[in-house]
Amino acid sequence: MKILSMDVSRRFCTAALSAAFLTLIPGVFFASAAHAATAKEIDVSVDVALERFDKEVKGAKEFLKSAKGVLVFPSVYKAGFVIGGEYGEGALRIGGKTVDYYNTIAGSWGLQIGGQKKTVILVFMQEEALKKFRAASGWKAGVDGSVALITVGAGEAIDTTNIKDPIVGFVFGQKGLMANLTLEGSKYTKLKK
Repeated sequence: MKILSMDVSRRFCTAALSAAFLTLIPGVFFASAAHAATAKEIDVSVDVALERFDKEVKGAKEFLKSAKGVLVFPSVYKAGFVIGGEYGEGALRIGGKTVDYYNTIAGSWGLQIGGQKKTVILVFMQEEALKKFRAASGWKAGVDGSVALITVGAGEAIDTTNIKDPIVGFVFGQKGLMANLTLEGSKYTKLKK
């Protein structure tokens, strides 16, 4: 009889902990949304992210000059405990000037625990892709358009001659450019700042 009560207690504790985590996760993400950054804060963070991009990826500055637009999310926070989510705010720049502000939101399900922060840079290589993105009320990667993630090894330069995709993306973690990721399912929505 004691074994049964311990099993029930263990299940109850597991359920209670899971419920607590599930209630905390949205709070972690959307606390940053509640304390949304100002336009100036976003622009300063975007400048820092672009400087890092230029420093860590050879040929980045020249590559960005050929872009029709660049969407930069300096800090995308991800956390999860079975159910996870991501949130970040950024700016779309055309000709080096901010034209709009956006947020990105994504959810996930599966074996995951913990959190991380990353920087996401989307580069629009074709005018048509940029126009479609800007016209959408909520643009979703993998549905409204695809994003080709580019990985560049240490010391390598961006090979612009082989990039034919209309939208390319770069994801940086604390240790540099990250590989084996996907942006599919990430939703991008224009913000009023």
